Amino acid sequence: MEYKNLTKNTKIPVLGLGTWEIGGRMSRDTSYDAEGIAAIRGAIELGYTHIDTAEMYGAGHSEELVGLAIKDFDRDSLFITTKVLPEHLRYKDVIKSAEGSLKRLKTDYIDLYLIHVPNPKISIKETMQAMDLLVKQKKIRFIGVSNFSVEQLKEAQDFTENKIVNNQIEYNLLTRHSGMYNVNIESEIIPFCQENEIIITAWKPLVKGILFREKNKLLEELALKYDKTLSQIAINWLINKKNIITIPKSTNFKHLKENLGALGWKLSEEDMKKLDEKLR
Repeated sequence: MEYKNLTKNTKIPVLGLGTWEIGGRMSRDTSYDAEGIAAIRGAIELGYTHIDTAEMYGAGHSEELVGLAIKDFDRDSLFITTKVLPEHLRYKDVIKSAEGSLKRLKTDYIDLYLIHVPNPKISIKETMQAMDLLVKQKKIRFIGVSNFSVEQLKEAQDFTENKIVNNQIEYNLLTRHSGMYNVNIESEIIPFCQENEIIITAWKPLVKGILFREKNKLLEELALKYDKTLSQIAINWLINKKNIITIPKSTNFKHLKENLGALGWKLSEEDMKKLDEKLR
């Protein structure tokens, strides 16, 4: 595994495992529990140590499956990220949500706790005060946000004693300017995070396969040049950038191994520039 600096003393894997749809989407789905647990365990055995989940996923069931999957591994060797729902951002609700996540994950602490989506109806001040308390209580190690604009990130940082170390946003070869929640991704959000030593976690890095359904001459040329798959090119383009990591989701063992093939090498500056310009 390769790492980037989350803080001066803590590193975070550049490639993690996303768990959206493992355990359900917006509601609990137990139909594929065995497959989900096996996928998470298999990923850890392959070398994935960063597992990303949320109380939103499967209405908490994703966290339960992560908890079951990690129970036989050394907890301190893993990096667990989870997120609090936007409707749970009041002070007492943040505390309650974090305690619920800890219980479902069957762990004493969360490595990185994120605000899943900003909620303008709730004061960010009370949200961040709750996050600070959770850090003080050692229930979470680091705080972050998800789907935040630069303005929202600055406001959140104004109300916390702790550094916001992460902003998780939609970003991939096709999502460059506007995503589901954000605009000005490459022109504002990414430069601000890079300048302020905030790790960016790119979600939906492979665009759920949409990136590869239509033939793309440049991607195919680069895959041939580097003897890599299209997915490996797309992931390497992300993790080759300053302060950017990613969390592709897969329950397919073959795909999990394939994604790891994005590590250990780098696209040249010239080829990075081609992808930056021609696929924008």
